[in-house]
Amino acid sequence: MTLTEQILTQLPGNPLSGLRRADLLWRSLQQGNADIPSVVQESSIPLGHVDWDVVICGGTLGILLGAVLVQRGWRVALLERGKLRGREQEWNISRKELTVLVALELLTEAELATAIATEYNPARISFAGGPDFWVRDVLNLGVDPIFLLETLKQRFLAAGGKLFEETAFAGVTVHPNGVVVQSDGAAPRAGQTLTTRLVLDAMGHFSPIVQQARQGQKPDGVCLVVGTCAQGFPNNDSGDLIASFTPLQNQCQYFWEAFPARDGRTTYLFTYVDAHPDRLSLETLFEEYLRLLPDYQNVKLENLTWKRALFGFFPCYRNSPLKPTWDRILPVGDSSSNQSPLSFGGFGAMMRHLQRLSDGIQAALQQDALDRSALSALQPYQPNLAVTWLFQRAMSVGVNQKIAPNQINDLLTGVFQEMVQLGDPVLKPFLQDVVQFPGLFKTLMRTAVTHPGLVVNVIPQVGLPALLDWTVHYVNLAGYTLLYPLGKRLVARWNKTAAAQPYYLNRQVEAWQYGSGNDYSHK
Repeated sequence: MTLTEQILTQLPGNPLSGLRRADLLWRSLQQGNADIPSVVQESSIPLGHVDWDVVICGGTLGILLGAVLVQRGWRVALLERGKLRGREQEWNISRKELTVLVALELLTEAELATAIATEYNPARISFAGGPDFWVRDVLNLGVDPIFLLETLKQRFLAAGGKLFEETAFAGVTVHPNGVVVQSDGAAPRAGQTLTTRLVLDAMGHFSPIVQQARQGQKPDGVCLVVGTCAQGFPNNDSGDLIASFTPLQNQCQYFWEAFPARDGRTTYLFTYVDAHPDRLSLETLFEEYLRLLPDYQNVKLENLTWKRALFGFFPCYRNSPLKPTWDRILPVGDSSSNQSPLSFGGFGAMMRHLQRLSDGIQAALQQDALDRSALSALQPYQPNLAVTWLFQRAMSVGVNQKIAPNQINDLLTGVFQEMVQLGDPVLKPFLQDVVQFPGLFKTLMRTAVTHPGLVVNVIPQVGLPALLDWTVHYVNLAGYTLLYPLGKRLVARWNKTAAAQPYYLNRQVEAWQYGSGNDYSHK
């Protein structure tokens, strides 16, 4: 019996079977033989009536948008295939990112304080052979998902929202003036239909709507993640944002993350790979995690009390965010692939875009701008996300590719040394998945001057086509940085003289703002 089998079979809920189910899904993605659902149909016949303004499919992140929209007076229904309840494991985020919940009146200041389950400082960044770098107030809060989602659910219901729990999404038919949503649930809701003006798909990476839209496309990158929460660690008052202490193993660079939790210490092992059929399984990666954890945290496995196991894989696509394929259906959250390919958590990305999406969806409903063209303006191209594809590529290695065992560690050490020297205005946005042109330009220039050998080595690793593609996004990032302040002034002038809000102009200025990282300030 392997270590993974020994430990996971001790835990409630049989996480070993869940791990193996996830591996089956991962294997089907690698082999490209996953079934493509057909859950979206279209009809040219108008509906006689429409009962809802918005139906949200998927409640874990969907409740955030649902609570905002219903408080603004829209008729909102939400489908959740199980009970709308958060998981035990906290969501890590920075305090500044949570302020949107108060600004949108989803939480009071007191409720926000209660939602924060853990807080720690400082956090470490470390790569094998290099020094430790320390940063404060970045991803150092653990939000209690159970309290947060329950509070949002009660706010949603009190404002008039309708929640259908234990009601799974079954399919939609798009009509000229609305959408019919079919659902599957326990009696008496079996086969229930809802009619709505707009559907928000918040069902995540493996949403059947997204699978149909992507038509079996293989992901361009995947982040594999395994970990645990356990008690018995000798030190539990600081965290690791990203750390590595080994060279390449199994054609993977292993990265680690660790932070205090309410009931122990959470540790993750993650790695960036492609979807090649020869890539290791999640169960193999879990075995690697258990093999290396004692060295990573200076602890013996027999001294740990395991609370829960954590695992998953997160596909990333260059074609992101995902543009709407049909009228009146908008992917949001993980469904939209709106997070950086370096990140494997959608909560932070949803927090970042919550204000923009809430305002944009409201404008789309007010102006009946609900065709796929209008909705595409709510999921625009963002060059500051696109440039991070090269970073992920530089942090991974092909199945048959040969590079020096510590090349990735050496590269990251050199880059972070320069970012630390440049200070928080450069370092903190990057650590929170926000790339800004001034900081990126300075970092690249300093790295090229002080570590020219690292730059030379990375070119054959990532390949010339990827580098040329990155250059286009890099130039676009500079352009968006210049265009945003001009667009902001144009919108302000328009709003002084025009009676109606310009839908497309506002969306374009938001695209320049978020696409250049100008929605974020480190202060």
